[in-house]
Amino acid sequence: MSRSIRVMFIGGMALGMQVANAQQADAPLQKVEVTGSRIPTLNTDGTSPIVVLGAKDIKTDGVRNVESLLNNLPQAFAAQTGNVVNGSTGTATVDLRGLGSNRTLVLVNGHRLPAGSPGSSAADLNQIPTPLIKRIEVLTGGAGAVYGADAVAGVVNFIMNDRFEGVQIELNGSGYNHKQQGTAGVSSLVAGRAATNPAQFAVPGNKGLDGRSKDASLLIGGNFGDGKGNATLFFSYKQDDALLQSERDFTACSLSASAAGFACGGSGTNATGRFTNTKTGKVYTTDANGTPRLFNNALDQYNFGPINHLQRPDERYGVAASARYDVSEKLKVYADFAFHDDRTDAQIAPGGIFGNVYTIKGDNPLLTPAMKAAMSLNSPTDTTDVVIQRRNVEGGGRDALFTNTSYRMLMGVKGDIGNWNYDLFAQTSKVRYSGSSNNYFSKERGAKALDVVNVNGVAQCASFVNGTDLACVPYNPWQLGKITPEQLAYIQIPGQSFGQTEQQIQGGNVAADLGEYGIKIPGNSNGVGVSFGFERRVEALTLNPDGPSQNFDLDGSGGPVKPVSGRYVVKDIFGEVRLPLLENKPFAESLGANLSYRHTDIDTGVKANTYGLGMDWQPVSMVKVRASHQKAVRAPNINELFSPAGNNLYDNDADPCAGAKPTATLAQCANTGVTAAQYGNIQDSPAGQYNYLAGGNPKLNPETSKSNTIGLVLTPIRNLTVTVDYFDIKVNDTISNVQPTTTLDKCLNTGNPVFCSKITRDRLGTLWLLPQASIVGTNTNIGSLKTSGIDLAASYGQKIGAYGSLGFSVTGTLLKTFEVEELPGDGSYDCVGLYNGAGKCGQPRPKWRHKARVNWNTPWATDLALTWRYFQGVDIETTSSNPLLHGTALDVEKHFASANYIDLAASYNVTKKITLSGGINNLFDRDPPITSKYGTGSGNGNTFPSMYDSMGRKLFLNMTAKF
Repeated sequence: MSRSIRVMFIGGMALGMQVANAQQADAPLQKVEVTGSRIPTLNTDGTSPIVVLGAKDIKTDGVRNVESLLNNLPQAFAAQTGNVVNGSTGTATVDLRGLGSNRTLVLVNGHRLPAGSPGSSAADLNQIPTPLIKRIEVLTGGAGAVYGADAVAGVVNFIMNDRFEGVQIELNGSGYNHKQQGTAGVSSLVAGRAATNPAQFAVPGNKGLDGRSKDASLLIGGNFGDGKGNATLFFSYKQDDALLQSERDFTACSLSASAAGFACGGSGTNATGRFTNTKTGKVYTTDANGTPRLFNNALDQYNFGPINHLQRPDERYGVAASARYDVSEKLKVYADFAFHDDRTDAQIAPGGIFGNVYTIKGDNPLLTPAMKAAMSLNSPTDTTDVVIQRRNVEGGGRDALFTNTSYRMLMGVKGDIGNWNYDLFAQTSKVRYSGSSNNYFSKERGAKALDVVNVNGVAQCASFVNGTDLACVPYNPWQLGKITPEQLAYIQIPGQSFGQTEQQIQGGNVAADLGEYGIKIPGNSNGVGVSFGFERRVEALTLNPDGPSQNFDLDGSGGPVKPVSGRYVVKDIFGEVRLPLLENKPFAESLGANLSYRHTDIDTGVKANTYGLGMDWQPVSMVKVRASHQKAVRAPNINELFSPAGNNLYDNDADPCAGAKPTATLAQCANTGVTAAQYGNIQDSPAGQYNYLAGGNPKLNPETSKSNTIGLVLTPIRNLTVTVDYFDIKVNDTISNVQPTTTLDKCLNTGNPVFCSKITRDRLGTLWLLPQASIVGTNTNIGSLKTSGIDLAASYGQKIGAYGSLGFSVTGTLLKTFEVEELPGDGSYDCVGLYNGAGKCGQPRPKWRHKARVNWNTPWATDLALTWRYFQGVDIETTSSNPLLHGTALDVEKHFASANYIDLAASYNVTKKITLSGGINNLFDRDPPITSKYGTGSGNGNTFPSMYDSMGRKLFLNMTAKF
């Protein structure tokens, strides 16, 4: 077996294994370092399961975004991707086992990546250029003792092509072809609304090719110093086009659901205005004549979906360089440099005025007599407090622009001293961030622009008249068609924020085979392997928003952006021992153990010890048993520790105390601050979004986790490998917040002041309309997470005579449990087979997922591949019998059917130096499952586009030329 194939099977399974590789002549055996261990060894089978993706697998997948490539694996769940819009950080992240991207450690050639941006502690996968990846090794299960903090759910290690000779040019292009299919009847709903409101509703036509993406890269490398050294230089460019939700029929309106089925819902902050008279409680809208009428939720809500991005536009530049030089047989020096500049923007529905209280005067000349009467302004001297909501449809969508620029430099020296090998390195990384929030109204300016007085029959700002703001222009939401560019120029302002993350690491380790000193377990030819090391890591983060962002002056921004600044130093010492216990014995061709330990000291006062125990036993040549037990920790990151408190948004189906017929009793609602006069008269949030107070906590303790794996590797016949691995991971003292929905439910049902004291309603009784409304949800150590399941994988290759060879591979995960204990002692709930993006379980967690592939390596310079991606169906969480989840389940979104995607790919060697490849993903153009409970974050456009194929049939083409 060649070294390349040995590496591909690092204790796990390589997808799309090519049988032709197995026929290569054996290369000289070399000791290699396996992900999950720092001890170089000839045995590349580890004690923990690892899935490997090679460069050819990556091209076959036809995916150029690293996060989407990883999300195709059953072990990964969607996190930040290019399909996340509302809640985007402008980064791309990976989430192993669904435990959170901040619990997955990302490495490049075994070295840690920095925090992706001031808004995201997880590593940004946009820093990793896809064309430069040699392979990806995904270790699931804790590895904290080997790699340090954050390796709770596992490790993703990107092995890059850092040794190359020649010139390689790679060009890629892709796009989506889609036929509108009327899924879930949404297109009929949109067509019905378009008849009366064509400005907001339109059924899109079929798409030939949209959502396009293109990238190009150049790799140059060569040897020097009589072959002792090698240097490579890499350049890349990538561009993704925007795709709006208006371009797919199932995302062309924002859905609501009821017993009658889906309907086009939306937001109460609408295009024609929503005016609440606080004296009468009546809610009005207006028309082109300024004539008020009562607000009708069914007709007047704003369809915020179409203008939202379904795919964010993105432009990225990258540069990488590496150098290796063998000073002698015993001394090697190396250096790596990486740079990336990524610019993306997330567009959501227009901003405007989102429910602030304004005092309106009876002599305001912008109001018609009918509107004055509706606002209880019966004389010129009367005043009324009015809650005003109105979309800035004239100014366009709110646009959040993210620019992340990273620099990473690594220098090191490695070699041998006697029988010991060593590796010393220093790495420095920095990510510079700039962000802007555009097309937002200023609350301060809005208040001035609506404080209008009558000056000889002419509307003037009171602030203009008294000289405090001579630039003020009166804003007129009272009559359609009266918004002018001058009004927008005054009231619209941008928000700006700048910051950076920094990471500095110095470390080293030494390793040896003590067998060279005669230290062996009696009866074994292999000696005891050891590795010892140290690491010092500095993490720093700053975020500096401008005044309007800090002061929550941007209307509709969800909450203030507070400045953050923090730094901590981590000092680690670690060690590892490999013990060959038995070999060439009856029922023990080999039996070995691996022990690892790490002591962590953080200058925030945290000290922690982590360890790992591993065992592998091969009773006969075709059977191997492996097992591991790991204890890991995750220290709180800077944002979790130091972010100042400020309002944010959470999702909920409804406020039980709102509406004409609240679902909660008056006594229950009184617990949350509702008065008898407010009961039955509280407006609910049409968009299902409410305020909560988020923020850090400097007194947080580290999370602790324990993970266990036990697996079986079978090679019953030549070219067939089957692996079965059970995993069980539990995280205690999770750093999180008590969900606002839980706090609200507990207060309603128990009246416990611990919960009720955290709820503040605004003066209108709502939990969303005015900034005063909020539920406290700041960070704390509380509850636990537990997940368990079985990973199954198989790979088989077979020659087919003159027709080449076939390769079969499959990797799948059977999810047994995903238990969340939100409050200690309050019980837990299991989210396996459930979803609710606006609830507790979040994105879908199918019980079974798999990715299967058939490769045909033909003798005609052509390779073909067929891939089947499968997601078992899931149910809405409220179908669960668990009282923490159980609730109303509407038939229209009770169940997501199983999703099946068929992908085709082919490659053709035009010459020995030029290869063309391409393919079609989602061959049959399947639409994703549809729901109104998609929430924000990974949910978008009535579905979960980071998990399910949501844009249609993807066509892709690649050209690679090597010289």
